Amino acid sequence: MSRLYATDLAQRLSRQAESVCRHYLSNGHKQGQYWQVGDVRNGAGRSMFVRLHDSARGPAGKWSDAATGEHGDLLDVIRESLGLLDFAEVADEARRFLSLPYPEPAPTGPPRGTPAISGSAEAARRLWRIAQPITGTLAETYLRRRGITDLHGTGALRFHPNCYWRPEHGGPTETWPAIIAAVTDRDGDMTGAHRTWLARDGSGKAPRDPPRKAMGDLLGNAVRFGKAQDVIAAGEGIETILSLRQLLPQMPMAAALSAGHLAAFLFPAHLRRLYIVRDNDPAGDSARDRLVEQALAAGIETITLSPMMGDFNEDLTSCGLDALRVRLRGQLAPDDVSRFMALAA
Repeated sequence: MSRLYATDLAQRLSRQAESVCRHYLSNGHKQGQYWQVGDVRNGAGRSMFVRLHDSARGPAGKWSDAATGEHGDLLDVIRESLGLLDFAEVADEARRFLSLPYPEPAPTGPPRGTPAISGSAEAARRLWRIAQPITGTLAETYLRRRGITDLHGTGALRFHPNCYWRPEHGGPTETWPAIIAAVTDRDGDMTGAHRTWLARDGSGKAPRDPPRKAMGDLLGNAVRFGKAQDVIAAGEGIETILSLRQLLPQMPMAAALSAGHLAAFLFPAHLRRLYIVRDNDPAGDSARDRLVEQALAAGIETITLSPMMGDFNEDLTSCGLDALRVRLRGQLAPDDVSRFMALAA
């Protein structure tokens, strides 16, 4: 997408600035000529201001956050409030909001109609493109039943109502609803996808073995939540990581999808401290030990986060949010408690 096209979308959105804010920043409220909210990710609070009309102070649609120093336009609001991964997704959502026609897509990848190789990164990208956001779907139902109720910043997850499931050793192909997770590399490029098939009412995983499968290039990559900074938490399962994000919503996190892949996790640039989210089993111990060794060799501090039970989602569903908060507070570095846990305290 060209810079000119992005500017046009931002200007169109600015003409409907209040409607944009009411839709994407619903936790805020109108205050004079501004929309006031906690942050660009639609958090509760009053530190972020969005200008609703052109004035001598600047154009409509521009915003700034007094607490963080962040600033931007309404395209940034759409990206951050929905946790979208790239500009193409942001542009699609902006066009949908503005009721604009979709342009003809430029040809990319294999010619149209050419089947992607089963299990390849291209097959993963095609699956991702036809999936939908999780809001209001069985994916949201399933996650809420697992105690995961704060779904901000989950743009790495989508939903497919009829995703193919094939038995490991032959047999008829079936279709089940599924959560589709984007696997990306350190630059944010999609390299694979992970599928979690669900029961048809969202009450649990589909009654199939296995109910989860990954495809594409996974080694060293992960399902990512939040943009990597100097601190990141990395663990195995998506639900484990999302459970931690209920209390540490601003900490960037990554789900490597298995103990073996966690041990091979590639560190983001400028990483200073790595939280290793350990599953309480021998495979989790082995992955932790290997990752600690690699991090120390790279000059990165490591801190292990250990659950009370099998993993942090089990802690959340069995013991509750307050018990999990106490558990985490005692394991985090003191400066990260104030930095990442302040809003949840």
